[in-house]
Amino acid sequence: MLVSQILRSKGDTVFTIVPSDTIAAVAGLLHSRKVGALVVLKDERVVGIVSERDVVRALASGGAAALDKPVSSVMTKDVFFAQPGETVDSLLTRMTDRRIRHLPVCEKERLVGIVSIGDLVKSKISEVEAEADGLKAYIAAS
Repeated sequence: MLVSQILRSKGDTVFTIVPSDTIAAVAGLLHSRKVGALVVLKDERVVGIVSERDVVRALASGGAAALDKPVSSVMTKDVFFAQPGETVDSLLTRMTDRRIRHLPVCEKERLVGIVSIGDLVKSKISEVEAEADGLKAYIAAS
């Protein structure tokens, strides 16, 4: 299965924030949108990604005062990306090796979606279940 197929089924909505927004704003958006990460954009270009873990780490090290700090102080700046034509298996490997949970999907440097490790695992499970059902049907017909 390809990333583009996952985006077709789950949608291409990506929740974003700008580097100058506060960590409190990130926490509020993560909660209200029920997502685990936000893509940080500056002039429509991806400059980072910020996750629930980043918020927790900021609070653990800086206390409540961290909520007033800008997103740019805690976001991951070295962002790994996925492309629509990549396979689920290749992304699962990349995400596991690098211990990341979210990958923005870009096509020609334009943000077109985001996939999470959960999206990929769900897709893989569906693929395996379909294969098992096919094998059962084949055996039953024999």
